[in-house]
Amino acid sequence: MLTAGVDLAAETKGTALAVLDWSAVPVTVDVGLGVTDTEIAAVAPTVGKLGIDCAFGWPDDFVSFVTRHSSGQRVEASGDQGLAWRRRLSYRATDRATREITGRWPLSVATDRLGLTAMHCAVLLDEIGDALGAPVDRSGGGTAVEVYPSATLRGWGFGTRGYKNDAGIRAALLESLRDRAPWLRLTSADQALLVASDDTFDAVIAALAGRAHALGLTHPVPAGFREQARREGWIALPMAPLEDLAP
Repeated sequence: MLTAGVDLAAETKGTALAVLDWSAVPVTVDVGLGVTDTEIAAVAPTVGKLGIDCAFGWPDDFVSFVTRHSSGQRVEASGDQGLAWRRRLSYRATDRATREITGRWPLSVATDRLGLTAMHCAVLLDEIGDALGAPVDRSGGGTAVEVYPSATLRGWGFGTRGYKNDAGIRAALLESLRDRAPWLRLTSADQALLVASDDTFDAVIAALAGRAHALGLTHPVPAGFREQARREGWIALPMAPLEDLAP
């Protein structure tokens, strides 16, 4: 099995791709930064799972709100239009499930800083769908699956505070990761790249999360939310230790 992980940015410059080969021990890693959509789409048919760190869609309620407002219709709102109403529009079903599992809200694709990257993701998913010969199942039922590297790390028991912005913290986190996953082979050049770039670090975690999903080691989409997840996307969060990914 091959799995791949993408840390998606608004532009190619900050987009990273990692491909992990699970066919033998040690598991080899191929990671790069500044990866184009065409390169990612070309990889998709060759892997068992492709974990992508970006929201696959927008909240149904937000889409309805914007569509009604754009067409000149009255928008649906609660009586007080307070925080609960704004959160209903801001967060997807998977965001609420993620908060229940992790105790933290993910960033809102509707109202936070994810908008430009999510637009990029929508285009990328179309290109991946073309490469696979069928539209991407945003619920994770096909090759591509939405993942959340920092929540994945926390689910595996790692501390994540500051790792995005501090190379020293990333170096320590990488060492902890290698201690618990000795079957993962990272060359000295790979290690240097992961310490220097949080984008490449997250791409490797996204590929590991893809492996977890492929093995059935992530929380499933609840039965009542499957259709909604096909529109909004669904974050695959681990429900088993990192060690269970070993080939």
